Amino acid sequence: MKRLEGKVAIITGAAGGIGKGMATAYVKEGAKVAIIDINKELGEQTIKELQAYSPESIFIQANLMEHDKLKDIVAEVVAKFGKLDILINNAHASKQASFEETTQDMLDLSFNTGFYPTFYFMQAALPYLKETKGKIINFASGAGINGNPKQASYAAAKEAIRGITRVAAGEFGQYGINVNIISPIANSPGIQQWAQHAPDDYNAMLERIPMRRLGELESDLGRVAVFLGSEDSDYITGQTIMVDGGAIMLR
Repeated sequence: MKRLEGKVAIITGAAGGIGKGMATAYVKEGAKVAIIDINKELGEQTIKELQAYSPESIFIQANLMEHDKLKDIVAEVVAKFGKLDILINNAHASKQASFEETTQDMLDLSFNTGFYPTFYFMQAALPYLKETKGKIINFASGAGINGNPKQASYAAAKEAIRGITRVAAGEFGQYGINVNIISPIANSPGIQQWAQHAPDDYNAMLERIPMRRLGELESDLGRVAVFLGSEDSDYITGQTIMVDGGAIMLR
């Protein structure tokens, strides 16, 4: 039996990148997924690939900055599949700037696409996850844990997500719901573009990673997400899992 056989998952920002890697790993393990993304063309292309493994999986185009509509997405998924087992809050957009040059618009973009959707999706999913003793996987970043330069708005939103994840883990444990964080370094399309434009900076980053490589989207990030979505992680909650080749070793 596959590890996620019969499970239903919502994955945001899953038309490409890390989200697509997780969705691919999920359908190969027997899950039905609803991928949520603003990019209609890419989302439709990705769902066709996923349906080769999971014909019932669906794509829902959505602007996650429309916070009042997020509960409707959860309701639509539950109406389609009859339940919800796993919520993965992966989507996030931000702009880089020095602390001094960070604007209200930059803060709003980061919180409105990352923190608030994570919060409201968790609220909306909670009644259904209580029924299934489900899982929530949120995303943090070394930008917040280390305080990377020129990432004030992104770091602030990511650390806020870590904060509410710990609160939710403490409150939701009584319902058998696990709430955890993945903090990745991944071989994403954005990183690949950066490597082409700034090869010296890219190579310097690799040198700071003990494993001397980036995480692969499906085989590294996706497999950890499968573990956190499966029964194998039933006694793990409130934790930040560093999927970064050892770049940050939490103490």
